[in-house]
Amino acid sequence: MSSTRAVTPRLGVLSLILAAQSLAAPAISNAQSAADQPGAAQLSAHRPRVGLVLSGGGARGAAHIGVLKILEQMRVPIDAIAGTSMGAVVGGLYASGLSARDIEKIMTSINWQDAFRDRPPREDLTLRRKQEDESFLVKFPLGVRAGHILLPKGLVQGQGLTQMLRRLTLPVARMSDFDRLPTPFRAVATDLESGDAVVMGSGDLTSAMRASLSAPGVFAPVEREGRLLVDGGIADNIPVDIARAMGVDVVIVVDVGFPLLPRRQLSSVPVISSQMLAILIRRNAQAQLATLTPQDILIQPALGDASSFDFGIVARVIAMGEAAARGKAGQLAALSVNEQDMQRYVQRRESSRAPPPRIDFVRVDPGSERYGPAASSLFRDLTGKALDPDTIARRVTEVYGRGGLDTLDYHVIGDQSRYGLALDARPNSQGPNYLRFGLSLQDDFQGNSTYNAAIRFVMADITRNAGEWVTDLQIGSLSQISTELFLPLAQFSGWFVMPHVADRSRDVDVLQGQNLLAEYRVHTFAYGLDFGHQFGNWGEIRAGAQLEQGHFRLKIGDPADPNLPQQSFASFDTRNYFVRFTYDRLDDINFPHRGQRATLQWSGVRNATGAEQTSDQVTLNYLGAHSFGGDTLAFSASAGMTLQSRLTDINLLFPLGGFLNLSGLRANSLTGPDFAIARMLYYRQIGRGGPGYLDVPTYLGLSLEAGNVWQKRSDARFGNIEKDASVFLGMDTFLGPVYLATGFDQHGNQAFYLFLGRTF
Repeated sequence: MSSTRAVTPRLGVLSLILAAQSLAAPAISNAQSAADQPGAAQLSAHRPRVGLVLSGGGARGAAHIGVLKILEQMRVPIDAIAGTSMGAVVGGLYASGLSARDIEKIMTSINWQDAFRDRPPREDLTLRRKQEDESFLVKFPLGVRAGHILLPKGLVQGQGLTQMLRRLTLPVARMSDFDRLPTPFRAVATDLESGDAVVMGSGDLTSAMRASLSAPGVFAPVEREGRLLVDGGIADNIPVDIARAMGVDVVIVVDVGFPLLPRRQLSSVPVISSQMLAILIRRNAQAQLATLTPQDILIQPALGDASSFDFGIVARVIAMGEAAARGKAGQLAALSVNEQDMQRYVQRRESSRAPPPRIDFVRVDPGSERYGPAASSLFRDLTGKALDPDTIARRVTEVYGRGGLDTLDYHVIGDQSRYGLALDARPNSQGPNYLRFGLSLQDDFQGNSTYNAAIRFVMADITRNAGEWVTDLQIGSLSQISTELFLPLAQFSGWFVMPHVADRSRDVDVLQGQNLLAEYRVHTFAYGLDFGHQFGNWGEIRAGAQLEQGHFRLKIGDPADPNLPQQSFASFDTRNYFVRFTYDRLDDINFPHRGQRATLQWSGVRNATGAEQTSDQVTLNYLGAHSFGGDTLAFSASAGMTLQSRLTDINLLFPLGGFLNLSGLRANSLTGPDFAIARMLYYRQIGRGGPGYLDVPTYLGLSLEAGNVWQKRSDARFGNIEKDASVFLGMDTFLGPVYLATGFDQHGNQAFYLFLGRTF
């Protein structure tokens, strides 16, 4: 049952400023009495019923855990909990039967970056999404619908956070009445359409907590029971009235709200906007605090200016909560019970948590019908078995990792005799069509620079088997317009065909030593067909054929120079074939910490009419990484071999030189029909550019490189391998990896680099 209360009209401006708001505001509640409910611990007829009120506050809300620890130590049982935002999360977990120490262990061990990240870990993405990430660096796609670009409803959709909360509350997943939880519970949210406070006391516990934490502009709103819900702190950040409505005699209030800033700190638009919001929330909170009686207890941890966003301070804030609760020890002692009563209270809470039930059926919620076939295909084998959280998590990740969804969630439904899984799939509110962007820049501080800027338009779900139509446009040293149709032959079968066509122009440098001898512009028009099979999300085998027509012309250089390998203009017409195997379990494409990635390919060029070249080439690329805390070792190797004995076509020669490709040499200053290079990299994470999900990891590292190109395979030997090294500072930004580096070689050459983009 839900109830609503009107909110002052001034809060209508919040949608414009909440992106700058600290998480000090959300909640959801249901004004339904909890007295005499099965979840309530009836310890003594003469003991006052105690209600706990937990306010919003983002990372500052970790102080609630410290207060709960002291309450347990002092043997103060809690009969009802009302929470907002982070208070709803901590309160909901405690209400589910977890102890304060359990919650502390969870909160201090969580990787909050992962919890606030929507995309699954890279190793769990489909291979197609992994391949897309290699070229299109900007991490945030923009939706396209009816010719309009759509921005996301929040910086975070909350998929990772929802799944984390779902796993933690599975032992009480069968309890749809919050009064039947180990401790009766209410959560507070705000109806985004009306501004009313929404009190949740029944339904799905996970979605209630998640909705209460949805600070607008930061988290996407949560749709629940027909309402669009956001942060409850906007309407009621300290829900004292809701706790009293649950039939308690005394309330313990924990206020972790953010204090108002002094005038000297009000120096920017975001800070001023945040201050205005804090004032509005504070007025509501003060009205609630004014209702406290002398018997009630107010705990306000001394959090100072601790950030609501920085979840790296969780352990410190928990300790502050403990200290504040100890400061109220005298008042709390009056609510203490004896050891035996406290043990009965703890045992009653623990006994209410049950193992996950057996799943008898799987269905999709209303509004998710289009995903019914996928649900039936992926989850039907789970029926008749006990719900396995790990298996469910893997299946959800598999579907979500394909893209096209804002969220994919599940919950337990049924009665005492028959339980099932209900799947809730929300299509991408920006899509299904979207744009992605790529950018790469390189400068060696010697007047040599290159750039490429790219945009990709994806029309997703164009067939019932999740086909895609992809169009790329790129300008720079490689300019192109291309399009392809990715057509799975059957849903989840792995088999696909992909017709494609592309028109490309690129620069090819010819160097003599480290000096530019000439530069060619190569133009090609190609069309072809690929056919292959994807092995889950880790591998693919693909074969293809294409026809390619084109020409090259001398752009810079002397046509009469006898050192140039080509005439000033020539055309070609070829048939190209390839077979490629790809394995990819790498956790990150920019700065990998674990996993491996490898490709092995044969490619052939036939019937060349202009260059009069025929070639068969085999290439191998490998990258593996392993981490020890903040330190990472990575090994990479690449090699290419031309089976023919003589090859001069500049289109088919392998290049080396540049950052992490013999770092002491100019980019692409070595070319040949055969090459090999090995790299050993070490990098350490030395800092983060911002708190919580705004982190920009920064790394300091070095590389050792050994390799060369050879005109004949018989020339390849360890004695003529070039040995290089580099030192670099790298940042993993939302635009892609950025490096500032210097490279050295064994001959005393040195190069400097400013680099945006991937290097190998």
